[in-house]
Amino acid sequence: MKNLVVLVSGSGSNLQRIIDAIEQGEIPNATINLVVADRECFGLQRAKNHGIKNILIKRGRTFCENLAKEIPGNTDLIILAGFLSIISKEFCENFPGKIINIHPALLPKFGGKGMWGNHVHKAVLEAKEKESGATVHFVTPGIDEGEIILQKSFPISESETVESLAKNIHEVEYEIFPKAINKVLED
Repeated sequence: MKNLVVLVSGSGSNLQRIIDAIEQGEIPNATINLVVADRECFGLQRAKNHGIKNILIKRGRTFCENLAKEIPGNTDLIILAGFLSIISKEFCENFPGKIINIHPALLPKFGGKGMWGNHVHKAVLEAKEKESGATVHFVTPGIDEGEIILQKSFPISESETVESLAKNIHEVEYEIFPKAINKVLED
């Protein structure tokens, strides 16, 4: 059985997708043994609703040190699912090749500091990109610079808005996140 830790900052819709994928056997032989939030959010409630241990660790200078203390020793994969805090270099070095993130754009474009949520979608539309999508990648000390695990794109319509793009991106995320998790767990 593979043991997963999921980090969240918001509504936890990608967390819910992972929970559902595990329960439906789409991600076989895996369990979420901890959900960690860096702020009060609905993601914690989703964990509670499924009987998954969950904790809130306040953001701040010692966040990554406190987080490292909470990660169970038998953890196979740490998944950032809509997690907004920056992970320290030391934390990345303590869990090499064991941390993945989902990003709402086609990396390496539209990644890095400040590129999250609607900020990404707005930048994509302002750049008049012909396509967008989502990327699952390994987490390294450089923001959104880790090796790409899985990526899927779709064409942007001429009538696309930030809101419609966000909705379309979520659909792609829900499709590729379980596949990427399986790919990493199988390697």
